[in-house]
Amino acid sequence: MIIGVPKEIKNNEFRVGMTPGGAREFVAHGHTVLIEKAAGDGSSFTDVEYASAGAELVATAEEVFARADMVVKVKEPQPVEIARLRPGQILYTYLHLAPDYEQTAGLIASGAVCIAYETVELPNRTLPLLAPMSEVAGRMAAQVGATYLQKPFGGRGVLMGGTPGVAPAQVVVLGGGVVGTNAAYVAMGMGAHVTVMDVNIDRLRYLDDIWGTRIRTLYSSKHNIEEAVYAADLVIGSVLLPGAKTPWLVTKDMLPKMKKGSVVVDVSVDQGGCIETTHATTHADPTYFVDGVLHYGVANMPGAVPNTSTLALTNATLRYGLAIADKGWKKAVADDAALAKGVNVLEGKVVYKEVADAHGMDYTPLESFLA
Repeated sequence: MIIGVPKEIKNNEFRVGMTPGGAREFVAHGHTVLIEKAAGDGSSFTDVEYASAGAELVATAEEVFARADMVVKVKEPQPVEIARLRPGQILYTYLHLAPDYEQTAGLIASGAVCIAYETVELPNRTLPLLAPMSEVAGRMAAQVGATYLQKPFGGRGVLMGGTPGVAPAQVVVLGGGVVGTNAAYVAMGMGAHVTVMDVNIDRLRYLDDIWGTRIRTLYSSKHNIEEAVYAADLVIGSVLLPGAKTPWLVTKDMLPKMKKGSVVVDVSVDQGGCIETTHATTHADPTYFVDGVLHYGVANMPGAVPNTSTLALTNATLRYGLAIADKGWKKAVADDAALAKGVNVLEGKVVYKEVADAHGMDYTPLESFLA
C-alpha cells in the first residue's frame, strides 16, 4: 500500500502524522511511504531522517494525495485537503465530526474511507488513539491556565501555588478522565487547590484512592458545579462523550457570577466545548473575554509541543495503521472491533451513529459494508 503523509496546514499546527521511526516500520512491512518535503520540520524531524528510514520525499501535498492509498494526518482535513480526497481512499486522522457539519458533508461527498483516531474504542471504553493527545492537552491545560492567570496576560494576577501566608489558586477540573486527571496532576504539582468533578463515582473514588486529600473530588451536579465555578480562579473543561457533541456544564448565565479575570481553558472545544461561551481559537489568537472571564479555546493544544506530541501519537496510531495497510481497511476493521469504531464516514455514508445524530443525517451501520 502507498501511505502518504502531507504537511499539516491548520493554523499553527506543527505536528506531523508520522515520525521517521513510524515510516521505517511501514517500509519494513513492504509499504511505500510518501512524505511531503519539510512535513516534519515543525516537529524537529528532518527530511534526511525520513529518507534514511526509507520514505520517499515528494515536493507537494497534491502529489501525496494523488498517489497515496492511505493518507495519514494529525488534524482534520482542511477544505483544500478534502477536495483532494477521492472515492475509496483511506483517511486516517483526528476528525471530531460531531460539531463540524461542513467537514462531515465534505467527507461524505469525497467518497473516502474516513477513520477517526478519537473514536477507536477498546472494550473497556478507553480511547487508545485519543489518550496520548489527551494526556498532553491535560498537562498543558494547567500550564496554560497558570500563564493566563498572570495579569500581563489578562488574568486575575493569581499565582497557582500561592506563597507562604497566601492561599493558592482555586482550580476546578470538569471531568475526571484522561484530560482531567492529567490537568489535575500538573495543577496539584504546581501547588494549586484542585477540585475534580465527574458524574462517575467510581472514577472519583479512584482519584481519591491515588491522591487522597491532595485534591478534592465532587459529584458533578448543577448545584456543585455552580458553587465550584463561582469560587474558581481557573476552570479546566475536560468532558468527553466519544464521537458526540459535548454538553454544556458552564452556561453563559453563570459567567457574570464568576470572578473577574478568572480563566477557563476548555480542552473539550474539539467536540463543541463544555463551556457554552467557548469557541475554537488558534495558537496565533488564543484568548478572548466574555463577561470579564478570559477564555482559552485552542483546538489543537498539543500542536504547541509537536515533538513530544508526534512521538506519542505515532506510538499509539502505528499498530492500527499497519493493520490497515497490511490487510486493507475492510479486513482490518472486521478483525478488530476497536478499530471498527473508528470508521466515521464510508463511501458517502455516515457510519458512526453519534455523528449522524449530531447533524440529523441518515445513519448506515458499518456492518452493511462488511457483509
